[in-house]
Amino acid sequence: MSASKGTAHQSNTKRIWTVFVILSLITIVEVVFGIFKPDFLHYTHIVHLSLLNWIFILLTIWKAYYIMWAFMHLEGEKAALRWSVVGILGFLIAYMVALLLTEGAYIFDVFNNSIYKWIF
Repeated sequence: MSASKGTAHQSNTKRIWTVFVILSLITIVEVVFGIFKPDFLHYTHIVHLSLLNWIFILLTIWKAYYIMWAFMHLEGEKAALRWSVVGILGFLIAYMVALLLTEGAYIFDVFNNSIYKWIF
């Protein structure tokens, strides 16, 4: 019994290796930046955060999107479903980053400008 063209199983080995290589390259870039911390990225500040931290945030978001795209099979879905998943994720990540930056700046100011001392 032979399978018709529409129901034939196709191997995803090449796709899996492609996803693995792309995610590995992004992770290697993050690790190299984390180990070496280039001065021009580490000491350049944008919105109270170093450019190096912004690069980490953007690369992490890119990896999260690509994982959803590849492993949740979003590339085969309709645009409305893709945007409902990616849009909500994007909003939540932006909201979380804004909250963390706001709280982090507040805590830094409290410890830096008060009688409380850094004990950690």
